[in-house]
Amino acid sequence: MTARAAAAVPGTATRGTTPRAPAAAARATTRPASSRRRQDLLVSRALLWPALVVAVVLTQVPMLATVYYSFQEWNLLRPGQRGFAGFGNYAKVLSDGSFLSSLGSTVLVTGSAVVGATLLGLLFAVLLDRKFAGRSVARTLMITPFLVMPAAAALIWKWSILDVTYGMANWFLSLVGIGPVAWNTELPALTVIAVLIWQYTPFAMLILLAGLQSQSREVLEAAGVDGAGPWRTFTAITLPHLRQYVEITVLLATILLLQVFDPVAIMTKGTGGSKTLSYLLYERAFVGLEVGEAAAYGVMTVIVTILVATVALRTLFKVFSAEGLMNR
Repeated sequence: MTARAAAAVPGTATRGTTPRAPAAAARATTRPASSRRRQDLLVSRALLWPALVVAVVLTQVPMLATVYYSFQEWNLLRPGQRGFAGFGNYAKVLSDGSFLSSLGSTVLVTGSAVVGATLLGLLFAVLLDRKFAGRSVARTLMITPFLVMPAAAALIWKWSILDVTYGMANWFLSLVGIGPVAWNTELPALTVIAVLIWQYTPFAMLILLAGLQSQSREVLEAAGVDGAGPWRTFTAITLPHLRQYVEITVLLATILLLQVFDPVAIMTKGTGGSKTLSYLLYERAFVGLEVGEAAAYGVMTVIVTILVATVALRTLFKVFSAEGLMNR
C-alpha cells in the first residue's frame, strides 16, 4: 500500500509517522476540563470561608480567652488586685477534691442518660417502624419532649411530677401503699438522669428510626423466607445495619449531655452527687466570683472531656467492629 493510499484509509499511518492529531486533541480537551475543575474547587472553598471564619470566631476565640483568664488571679470582689497567677489556678483545681467529684458525677449522669436514651430510643424506633393506625400522631407525640426547653422541662418535673406533696409520682406510689418520696433531695442524681432520659429519648429515636427505615426490605424478606425469626433477623441483620446510627446517636448525645446545666441548677442545686462540671463552673464563676479559677476549671473540663469521649468512642467502635466481623 502506498503512502497516499494509506493516508486515505482511516486508522492507518505511513511508516515513520505517528498520529499526533488525536493526542493533541485529547490534551486540548483535558486542559480546559482540569482548569474548570480547579476553578470549581476554588469557588467551593471560597464559599466555605465565611462559615469557617464564623465557626472560628464563635468557638476558638472564647477558648483562647478562657485559657488567658486561667492564668490570671482575678476575683470580682477585688477587681484592683488582678494579676498573673501562672499555674496557681490549675494547682488549685488539681488539689481540690471538687473537680474529681464533679467529674465522676458528670460521667455517671451523662453515661446513664446516654445509655438509657439510646436503649429506649431503639425500642420506640422499632415500635414506630411498624405500620399501625395513628402512627403519625404517635410519632409526633414522641418527639415533643425534645422540643421542650430544658429549663421548662426541669420545672415541670420538679413541681408537677416529683414534688413531695403534689407530685404525680408520689400520687401513683400512694395507690400501691408506698409513702411519699422526696425525689429532689433523697435521689437527686436519679431525678436528673430521669429528666435527661425523658428529654433525649426522642432525639435517639429519630436517628435510629431513620436507620431502620433505610435498611433493605428485600433482605428482610429473604431472611423470613430462609426461616429466620423476628429475633434472629433483628440481631443478625438489623443491629449490624444500625451500627453507624448507634455510634452517631451516642456521639451527639454525649456532646449535648456533657453541657447539661438546667436540671441540676433548678432541681437539685448540685447536691447528692448531681454536681456536674458545668454546675461547678457556674458556682466558681458566679457564686464564688473566682474568674481565674473558673477558667482553669473550664480548660481542665475541656481536656478531660476530650480524653473521656475519645476513649469511650474508640471502645464503642471496637465493640461494633468486632460484632460486624463475627456476623460476616
